[in-house]
Amino acid sequence: MRRFQLNRLEDASGVSGVGLVAEGVEFSSGMVALTWLTPFSCVAIYANMTAMEHIHGHQGKTKIKYIDETENSK
Repeated sequence: MRRFQLNRLEDASGVSGVGLVAEGVEFSSGMVALTWLTPFSCVAIYANMTAMEHIHGHQGKTKIKYIDETENSK
């Protein structure tokens, strides 16, 4: 598993704000769990990181920052 954060550079929807807006984990199966750090907090599950980024990446306006190293990222 590896943890990550979503850092929103620009809030296109006007809902989540900017800066650190969510935390998540990418499981070794590829599935992703994401929780929002906003007043409208929830937890969501995605099939993979590509799907999560497609929905929440806002065409590059949100950056993913991995917290944990994996053997593949060293």
